[in-house]
Amino acid sequence: MSKLFSPTIIGSLELSNRIVIAPMCQYSAVDGLPTDWHTIHLGTLALSGAALLIIEASAVTPEGRITPNDLGLWSDAHLEALKPVIAAIRHHAPIKVAVQLSHAGRKASSEVPWEGGANIAPDQPRGWQTVAPSNVAHADGETVPLALDRDGLERIKTGFVDAARRAHALGLDAIELHAAHGYLLHQFLSPLANKRDDEYGGALENRMRYPLEVFSAVRAAVPREMTVGMRISATDWVDGGWDLAQSVAFAKELERLGCDFIHVSSGGVSPAQQIPVGPGYQIDFAARIKADTSLPTIGVGLITEAQQAEDILQQGQADMIALARAMLYDPRWPWHAAAELGDQVVAPPQYWRSQPREHKALFGDTRLGQR
Repeated sequence: MSKLFSPTIIGSLELSNRIVIAPMCQYSAVDGLPTDWHTIHLGTLALSGAALLIIEASAVTPEGRITPNDLGLWSDAHLEALKPVIAAIRHHAPIKVAVQLSHAGRKASSEVPWEGGANIAPDQPRGWQTVAPSNVAHADGETVPLALDRDGLERIKTGFVDAARRAHALGLDAIELHAAHGYLLHQFLSPLANKRDDEYGGALENRMRYPLEVFSAVRAAVPREMTVGMRISATDWVDGGWDLAQSVAFAKELERLGCDFIHVSSGGVSPAQQIPVGPGYQIDFAARIKADTSLPTIGVGLITEAQQAEDILQQGQADMIALARAMLYDPRWPWHAAAELGDQVVAPPQYWRSQPREHKALFGDTRLGQR
């Protein structure tokens, strides 16, 4: 058996292989509610053969959306609207399902990417006033956010907790808290965005405080058997910003608080970032955190080939591999990877007849489906 298709466990969650579908914003919700697009999109990915599907960043408060079209989980109406989507996945696929809970902070109130992605001013029809650790805009000319006071911090933390309880009520298998890509929890971590002079700013211990408080509150709000992890940006790719050494310190604190996994990405907090994009360009960050903690680690970032993923796992650089754009381009990526590595993958019986003769063992013993 290849490493990529070997089983693993994160927290209490048993996974049939080590392929994770990373959360990918679809900007296709209405008032935070899922639409038919989500049923089609998530349903397609659920039949991929991956072990874990993480639903896109879902806002815990209305102003926490990146765009007006983002998915949300800030009310029971959102829970009810997601129920049939999750039920359809459960009925037809054994894939485990998680959700990424998020607040965009100062990067909220933006247009959808295919309309340019620009910041929308609060006085515009689709815009609103953003909030952040400090009143520092993400980029020149963008809305200056309001610095969160104690009531605001508590309100957003409560939003994370309530959304986590809804995720549990939906019967989801795991929760991923979004502390990456320049969104609110990452903004608290990074000295580029966090200019506070209270207990939530300044020294590393203080900048970590609010994200850790949010994690602790979410961990306490759901049963221990529900897997809870966090996605981080391991570096800002900007001198004087958040970096790998601080990420290791943060990961150790998460581990101490009962975190079940860490998903290691990078960048997003500053337009001044200089990212040397290339195949597997973030894997060294995951490898360092895996080496320095005992947290199950998800590696991500331009991993596109089966052997590339297998090598990362064999070399002990990560415990799981997350795919995003590669999975959109090829929703059957796990099938093709299993064929290439001489392994097997789960597929719906309706599709058993699709396997090529040279890969007749790809779906296991499917003779009953070969009429």
